[in-house]
Amino acid sequence: MTVDGLISLRSNVGPQQTIERLKAELAASGLTVFAEIDHAAGAAVVGLELRPTTVLIFGNAKGGTPLMQAAQTIGIDLPLKALVWQDAAGDTWFSYNDPAWLAQRHGIAEQTKMVAANMSTMLAAVGKAAIAR
Repeated sequence: MTVDGLISLRSNVGPQQTIERLKAELAASGLTVFAEIDHAAGAAVVGLELRPTTVLIFGNAKGGTPLMQAAQTIGIDLPLKALVWQDAAGDTWFSYNDPAWLAQRHGIAEQTKMVAANMSTMLAAVGKAAIAR
């Protein structure tokens, strides 16, 4: 499912296993996980409930720098982020912004077409591996 550049893939495993697989796939692809934000844990600290909702922030300078050289404003969307979340039905999802859509958003789609396409292909492969049975 894709809405305004946001790609969401249903996972065949639970949230924690999806996160662990995603981390492993990112590392195998030469990407660094800079941060992990557990929104559900944050909600619990203030006495609120939230289904599993975790953001991973990741990337590498080799992929992101050419985009920022073309338009520094894309730095607001980089490093890349992935969201692993569980819906009300108990299904787990992996969501991310398509790098090609981000390039378009910042007006650099034509000049960064190959870089963005390569990043999109890599993220699709990482995502599919993370959500597979």
